Amino acid sequence: MSDGKKHALLSPSASHRWINCPPSARLTEFYTDTGSGYAQEGTLAHSVGEAKLKHRLGLAKKPSKCNDSEMDEGTDDYVTFVMEQMDGLSDPKVFVEQRVDCSLYIPECSGTCDALIISDGVLQICDLKYGRGVRVAAEGNEQLMIYALSALSMFEVIYDIHTIRMSIFQPRLSNCSTWEVSREKLERWAEETLKPTAQLAWAGNGNYKAGDHCQFCKAKAECRERAKANMELAVYDFFEPSLLENDEIAAILGKVDELTAWASDIKDYALSEALKGVRFDGWKVVEGRSNRKYTDEAAVANAVTEIGLDPYEHKILGITAMTSLLGKKRFEETLGGMIHKPTGKPTLVLETDGRKEIHINTAADDFADPIEN
Repeated sequence: MSDGKKHALLSPSASHRWINCPPSARLTEFYTDTGSGYAQEGTLAHSVGEAKLKHRLGLAKKPSKCNDSEMDEGTDDYVTFVMEQMDGLSDPKVFVEQRVDCSLYIPECSGTCDALIISDGVLQICDLKYGRGVRVAAEGNEQLMIYALSALSMFEVIYDIHTIRMSIFQPRLSNCSTWEVSREKLERWAEETLKPTAQLAWAGNGNYKAGDHCQFCKAKAECRERAKANMELAVYDFFEPSLLENDEIAAILGKVDELTAWASDIKDYALSEALKGVRFDGWKVVEGRSNRKYTDEAAVANAVTEIGLDPYEHKILGITAMTSLLGKKRFEETLGGMIHKPTGKPTLVLETDGRKEIHINTAADDFADPIEN
């Protein structure tokens, strides 16, 4: 799902950020968008997925296939998912890459839905996310809610819609989630939260707020509010962990990941500025450590072979690479019975995490009376 306007001030894809931190929209308005290889990869995956879905729906004559086996399989799965969503609906219609007008709630805003399914009573937005870096949930997803509202205003004259479904399909993380909400609840959110916040953001007003939404903000390294939020941990700087209360440790745990990310962003930003000639007191730019490399690997291989030795390292492909080579289906058919997943290393996560909690055997458990049957 892409925004209709490449450099829209209040883009739906960035809505999680500007809804939580309205003034960040104007703050980053003139920052350069450098793009990335990941973005280009996502654009290609969406293009392949679009072509395949149109062919499955009979809207295109030729099927689409790409040379990347992982992308080819992932987009096949995406098309299958979209087609499955029509089961049980009354005379459903599917619109691929459907443009929608979001300006009813957000100034000068429009966008494009990856797949939009409409039928009597039900409207569903399906969004392909090809990235593997961040797991995206459908529930409460502001971007999907904005597109659903826009599609609702477009089709409400033709269809009597009472239920809104929003789906994220993220094949590389095996993530597929759907959230269902009533039309009444969605429109109430639009009037009470979206519309007034969009007006604040458009005017450059509101309060700065740090949080997980800072991740993709172009000003994240320079933002004073983010610095302030992370520096709050400095109060614990001279305490040994064993001297802290449990509630203090719980509070710190909730900020550690963001603190680490912030510190990394500061280092990256400082380096990029220093390479432009900016001086930071007490710091200088030096050449980092590097490893030796062959100037011509083919020539090296030939030279070693000529003296009667084997220059190559023979190693079986890892599971991810092997899956990419064979494809998921063929991998399971051929190697499914040969895969063992050992127990993962214990790690602390928030209670809202979907993973099952493991039982910790304590000293009290060791001395507890056995349960009689």
